[in-house]
Amino acid sequence: MSQSVTVTKNASLHDQLPDRIKSSGQLIVGVNVPYSPNEFKDSSGKIVGFDVDVMNKIGTVLGVTPVYKEADFDKIIPAIQQGTFDVGMSSFTDTREREKTVDFVTYFSAGVQWARPAGKNIDPNNACGLSVAVQSTTTEDTDELPAKSQACVDAGKKPINKVKFDDQASATNALMLGKVDAMSADSPVTAYAVKQSNGKLELAGDIFDSAPYGFPVQKGSPLGPVLQKAVQELIDSGAFAEVARSWGVENGVIKQSELNGAIS
Repeated sequence: MSQSVTVTKNASLHDQLPDRIKSSGQLIVGVNVPYSPNEFKDSSGKIVGFDVDVMNKIGTVLGVTPVYKEADFDKIIPAIQQGTFDVGMSSFTDTREREKTVDFVTYFSAGVQWARPAGKNIDPNNACGLSVAVQSTTTEDTDELPAKSQACVDAGKKPINKVKFDDQASATNALMLGKVDAMSADSPVTAYAVKQSNGKLELAGDIFDSAPYGFPVQKGSPLGPVLQKAVQELIDSGAFAEVARSWGVENGVIKQSELNGAIS
């Protein structure tokens, strides 16, 4: 076993935190669960996951304690704007549209990836007429599947039957039970679902439309640059890659964290 990377407080970064966070010693984090493996609840009801492990290490670097508050996904960014949450942690894709309202600190590269029942020949690029599960309000629901379905219709083929679920666990379960032909989700989510399926599911096709995940913070907040430096410290030390490997999502590790690194 390789020795784990030790993470310690960076006093200089702690001193650059907004006064309110410094004085309370807490970082209020808005999160929506479940979205395994990034954020979900264990059997005792505790919020755990890849993102949580990363945020806890960020807390160590900054010398503050992350406090996780559950919220609907679409209410997290408005709550950051209002100052209710300091930061969001819910597998947010950093987009130019979202950057109009909040700043993002990038920490991971995720794309879209499909899963299918093991042994079934289902191709994401040739899915006209199939039923595909997605979680509501995700990129897959709002952008990816509508575009693919429209291309089917334009080619004179049957549209894709998009089957929406309130949470990712239900979408994965629908595929496990054979209620849909395939599932589309962010690449770390799909990889984890396949890993947990005991051979019932497999990856379908390559990762596409890769884009950065980011932690949203209030627009113009001094927290943004401090958070970016903390993430970069974890990347440079190897602590970040260690966390990613423990969740099976090492394919998405980036070399450089950016403030507002949207590519589209």
